[in-house]
Amino acid sequence: MPGQRKRKRQQQDVRRRAALRTRPDAGHWQVIFETQDESKWHAHLRQLRAGPARIDWAMTRIDTLCGRLVEPTTYRLSVFVLDTACEQ
Repeated sequence: MPGQRKRKRQQQDVRRRAALRTRPDAGHWQVIFETQDESKWHAHLRQLRAGPARIDWAMTRIDTLCGRLVEPTTYRLSVFVLDTACEQ
């Protein structure tokens, strides 16, 4: 397909840059929202997208911890926080 190689290369570059920015020695992941209610989860994401504050979605992580009969499914939104020692 025309352009597929270029598109794949661009996607790989984006993933590589994100991996470099969020490497373990550069900072840590901080949980900013966690719930077991799917409707609250979707409402919170809608609120973040519609809000005046802009979020760098490349520096966020969405985890869905799949539940079973004993544990319910948990939804978690984390943001990568840079360590102050690494910035200097």
